[in-house]
Amino acid sequence: MQSSNHYVYIVQCGDGSYYTGYTTDLSHRLAQHECGKGAKYTRGRGPLTLVYQAEFKTKREAMQVEYQIKQRSRAQKEKIIKEERQNHVESTKLQRDRDR
Repeated sequence: MQSSNHYVYIVQCGDGSYYTGYTTDLSHRLAQHECGKGAKYTRGRGPLTLVYQAEFKTKREAMQVEYQIKQRSRAQKEKIIKEERQNHVESTKLQRDRDR
């Protein structure tokens, strides 16, 4: 049995609102949102910007995190996004330091 990756993502809509979702194919799902075939919420709210993504080994784990994020306030979601960006910057710096 081939294992698939499970993703939770947050996109920021053109109106500044956030949409949180789950998928096993992130690039395909984002393309669906962009062409209006994704969630009803994102239709007509473009352009969409991917602002957060997390990968999980199991669907259950990903779905639990998606649910938890959806229960949070806008301010709490923005904190999650900010922390993810900081972690990404730090890991990029570490990778550059290792490459030297």
